[in-house]
Amino acid sequence: MLRPEWIDAPETIADPFGYGQRAVDFLRKLKHPKNPAPGHPFQLDPWQEAIIKAIYGPRDDLGRRIVRRVILLVPRGNRKTSLAAAITLLHLIGPERQPGQLIVSAASAHEQALELFGECAMIVQNDQRLRKRLDVREYISRISHAETSSRYIAVAADGNALHGKTPNVVLKDELHAWAGNKGRLQYDALTSALVKVPGTLDMTLTTSGRGQENLAWNVVEYAIRVQKGQVKDPATLPVIFMAEPEDDWKDEAVWFAVNPGLRHGYPDLEAFRDIVQKAENSPFERDSFLQFNLNRWLDSSTSPFVEMHLYDRGGFDVDLEDLEISQAPCWIGVDLSKNEDLTAVVCAWRDEGGGYTVWPFFFCPEDNLRARGDRHGVDYVSWAEDGFIIPTPGNTVDLRAVEAHVRELCARFNVQEVAFDPTFGRSMMADLSADGINAVEFRQGWVSMGPAVKELERVILAGQFRHGAHPVLRWNFENVQVETDKAGVRMFHKARSGNKIDGAVACAMAVARAAAGEDRFVTAADWFSDDMWMA
Repeated sequence: MLRPEWIDAPETIADPFGYGQRAVDFLRKLKHPKNPAPGHPFQLDPWQEAIIKAIYGPRDDLGRRIVRRVILLVPRGNRKTSLAAAITLLHLIGPERQPGQLIVSAASAHEQALELFGECAMIVQNDQRLRKRLDVREYISRISHAETSSRYIAVAADGNALHGKTPNVVLKDELHAWAGNKGRLQYDALTSALVKVPGTLDMTLTTSGRGQENLAWNVVEYAIRVQKGQVKDPATLPVIFMAEPEDDWKDEAVWFAVNPGLRHGYPDLEAFRDIVQKAENSPFERDSFLQFNLNRWLDSSTSPFVEMHLYDRGGFDVDLEDLEISQAPCWIGVDLSKNEDLTAVVCAWRDEGGGYTVWPFFFCPEDNLRARGDRHGVDYVSWAEDGFIIPTPGNTVDLRAVEAHVRELCARFNVQEVAFDPTFGRSMMADLSADGINAVEFRQGWVSMGPAVKELERVILAGQFRHGAHPVLRWNFENVQVETDKAGVRMFHKARSGNKIDGAVACAMAVARAAAGEDRFVTAADWFSDDMWMA
């Protein structure tokens, strides 16, 4: 599990000028109307105090704050909104205030943006000391401090991007929900503006999300590497509380480790126990508990084909030149697309140990490439620039370009078969066959795909599936959900149109034909035989 090493040892945090303690002292003077204790003091527990000291304590010789970016990833119910509101007031009216400051909090949508603003407004309006000095305008989501001409505003990522503004402090709430092009534009507008003035602070406060081809994961993954010591970046403070795949989600010690507030009475321990009891028999409840209560970053699919941390074990480099020189037998699976889908061509080679090496080639219409990526929540443009997608002219995939590429692969590698779903592939199959290329049918029904899925699952779980960490192929596998028939046969499917799985389907086809290309012919009955899988 991930947890900051210093969180339980605040005495180890540098505070040469006492600014960390000064910030803590200010927050302890605040009141929170929801605290039933006498006087309604703002509850600042030791783990929160450590975070405040870690942000504001470390300074350079001139007293300038070293930390410029904070990524706080904490499970739901640990009062991060209250902490964010306190930090907002620390800069608006507390010892971190500066003349003319602009503090901005941003969330995915207007309703979410109002949560942090509402928390700030509630603290101010229920404290006579603050109410006299701060002007709360709820209808425009703004709190102003006239003495310093400073202001705090709340905005939504689905609104107009704040280009032209010069914020001193930015708090990005629930970044995992910032979807599409508008979320990216707002993120870029806010982040790029922070370089305009010195001493800025960029805070990301979020719970875990799903999938790895998105803005939030890019931010969190970097923070994880900093927290693990893989990247040295003193200006970035990662505060990551996250269960990892190997952690036992039913172990209460794990709950306490990744929920720093749990030992102080929040979230509710009995509610956790109740959820876990239901989650043992409900995959949906389990995934919800993992994501929101244990902060584990999940795969895109709600019922994944395989856990992606197992898939990722096969990310070793794939050397296509070596495979070309060796002329090892190669099998190709082709999943031709409709207009807007990806078309996938996947090559598979058998390994001596019973596994497979694969490498995909993806094709996508060139027109509106960025818009297509935004619609699917991924970066098609960067993938195309990096060579992971081959754009073809026009607004549909140019099947002539796909056929030409298949021919190039057949000339380059020792291709045994090229497998097609005949639904869209009959014409291309006929053209290739006419030139002596062994093009075969591979229907995507239960009889054909069931055994293919079973073989693919076997090698991934066994760590015998090498894929070179191709990002588009990973995204496709991450999107795969499975259906199981009465006989226990499993099939790929996708939950919605944006979840492209074409590469995974083509991969299953190629692997199945490679497995069938052994010395003996493998029948459908062999595929479903338990003896075969135990061999």
